[in-house]
Amino acid sequence: MTRRLKAVIIDGETGGRWHRWEETTPLLVLALEETGIFDVEVVTLSDSSVVAATDAPDFPSYDVVVLNYDAPDERWSPEAKQAFELYVGGGGGVVVYHGADNSFPDWQAYNEMIALGGWRDRDERAGHYCYLVGGKVVTDDASGPTGSHGRRLPFPVMARRPDHPVLRGLPTTWMHHADELYDRLRGPAVGLANMTVLASAFSPPGNQGTGRDEPMLMTVEWGEGRIFHTTLGHDAMSMSCVGFWTTLQRGCEWAATGDVTQPVPESFPTATHVLYRPDVVERDPVYGAGLNPIDAVR
Repeated sequence: MTRRLKAVIIDGETGGRWHRWEETTPLLVLALEETGIFDVEVVTLSDSSVVAATDAPDFPSYDVVVLNYDAPDERWSPEAKQAFELYVGGGGGVVVYHGADNSFPDWQAYNEMIALGGWRDRDERAGHYCYLVGGKVVTDDASGPTGSHGRRLPFPVMARRPDHPVLRGLPTTWMHHADELYDRLRGPAVGLANMTVLASAFSPPGNQGTGRDEPMLMTVEWGEGRIFHTTLGHDAMSMSCVGFWTTLQRGCEWAATGDVTQPVPESFPTATHVLYRPDVVERDPVYGAGLNPIDAVR
C-alpha cells in the first residue's frame, strides 16, 4: 500500500486585514484531504512574537509545507529561517499560496524560493519584474511599485507549460472565478533556470492592470527542493473555482513527490465558462452576507 503523504499548512499572520487565514486554511485542508493522498496538519504561528526554531514545525517530517502566511521579516528568528532553508535545500516540498508571496521581503533565500513577490515595501532592489511577451518570459529592471491588482473579476488563465505534471491533461485556457489578478511581481530568481512559469493571465489596463501577461502559476527548484507557487485564491469565492482547486491539489502532490497521479475532474472550467464549487463559495462571508462578491474588494 502506498504511503500517504504528510502535509503541514502554516498560517497565523493576518497580512493586515487582507489575507484572512481563518477563512482560507480550512479550505486548504479540505482540498488536500479530498485527494485521499494527504494527511494534513495545521500549525498556527503567533503573529505577536518571534518564531523560534522550536516554535516552527519539524519540517523534515513532512513531504510538503503549504504556506498560508503573510509575515514581515522580523517574525522568524535566524534559527527558524535556517531550519526552513535546510529543509527545502535538502529536497523538501513547498507550496506558496497567494499572499505568502508577500512575506519576508528581506529574506534572500525565501525570495529565491518563491521567485516572485510583491508588497511589503519591495522595490527594484528585490529583483526584476517578470512577465510574458509572445508566450516567452522576459525580465524588466524598471523601477516602480512591486505588487498590485485591480478589482476582483473573472479572467482567463492560459497554460504555458501544458506538458508539466501539474497541468497535464488540463485545457490550454480556462476561466478563473473572480479573484485578484496579481501583477507587477518581481524577485531575485527571475530569469534563472530554476523558475518555470506554468500559466499566465492578461492584466487588463481597464482594471488597473499592466496590459501584460502576468505569471499566475510557477514552479521553482531551490537546491534539491521543489516549490509550487500559485498567486490565485484570495478568498473562498476565488478558491471555489474548480481550476484553482485542481491546480492546488496537483501542485501540492508535485511539490511532495515530483509527479502527479490525480485525474483531471470532468467539471473543469472551459475557455468561456467559470465552473465553481457551491459548497466552497457558500463559505465566503461577503457572498453569505448577500453582497456582490465581484464588487467587494478586500
